[in-house]
Amino acid sequence: MISLGTLLFTAAKGRMVGIDQSGNRYYTEKRSPKGRPARRWVMFKGAVEASRIPPEWHAWLHYTADEPLSGTNRPAWVQPHQANVTGTPGAYLPPGHDLRGGHRQRATGDYEAWRP
Repeated sequence: MISLGTLLFTAAKGRMVGIDQSGNRYYTEKRSPKGRPARRWVMFKGAVEASRIPPEWHAWLHYTADEPLSGTNRPAWVQPHQANVTGTPGAYLPPGHDLRGGHRQRATGDYEAWRP
């Protein structure tokens, strides 16, 4: 959830730079004080989750790139960005996980229990 203060700060001092494929909006300061780079921030569409920021915008937010990188000139082997779903209903739960019933297949003949 975006706070009222962030909305007011963005309206007064922010200049929108772009929008990513998830609908997150990226801003920079209209004017920055001398000797300091302009602040950069993101206004998330939906849940505020840092893993939802794609690599090209992450580089811009952290001053690694001066301009936002284009996601269109990616090599063919680069996978599309996916947010981290750990701790959400979409998270991977291996067989035997407590939230999947806690039961798994019995070990096969390649397992030998340790006995002291």
